[in-house]
Amino acid sequence: MTGKEVRALSDEEIGVELHRLREKLYDFRCQTVTEKIEDNSQFCKVRRDVARLMTERHVRRAAARA
Repeated sequence: MTGKEVRALSDEEIGVELHRLREKLYDFRCQTVTEKIEDNSQFCKVRRDVARLMTERHVRRAAARA
């Protein structure tokens, strides 16, 4: 997910996507305990997407206050 894609999402879509990605991260952590995960780079990719979404949400909330 790129920055342009994140900016194109609505506020509600950002919340839904954040929830989905956090569940995905949880599933990855559970997989590392119970079984081998095939692609370890997924952790980094998902965490970056979460950070992008949270940053955009923060920027929108700050703009709304101003």
